[in-house]
Amino acid sequence: MTRTRRLYALGAALVGLPLVTVVGCASTPPPPPAESRVGRPDRGAQLIATYGCGSCHAIPGVDRADGLVGPPLTRFGARSYIAGELPNNADNLRRWISDPQGVEPGTAMPNLGVSAIDAQDIAAYLYTLG
Repeated sequence: MTRTRRLYALGAALVGLPLVTVVGCASTPPPPPAESRVGRPDRGAQLIATYGCGSCHAIPGVDRADGLVGPPLTRFGARSYIAGELPNNADNLRRWISDPQGVEPGTAMPNLGVSAIDAQDIAAYLYTLG
């Protein structure tokens, strides 16, 4: 086979291959969070009810947590970001729960006076919602 014929055959074969286009954000999004290894999810569910989180959020597994003001927290453990601002990991979630106004001034999420240990347990529960 002559060189020209080989190049033609190679070109014909390449035309049959699918083209792959990579489309995405300018930066790679963070991976989904690892399940929180600290905290008590059972206590977290109780605290969610006590602090009244369900008056603004729909939260699976929590009685009367069917609010429509904030986003639903279904599949929270599979999300990449918290409030569209922070990479979703346990440290950032505890920070957000304890002081949302400190993270994003003017956010609709109020500071509820959630202690560090309560935020840890609430985060542990939310990460069960994968």
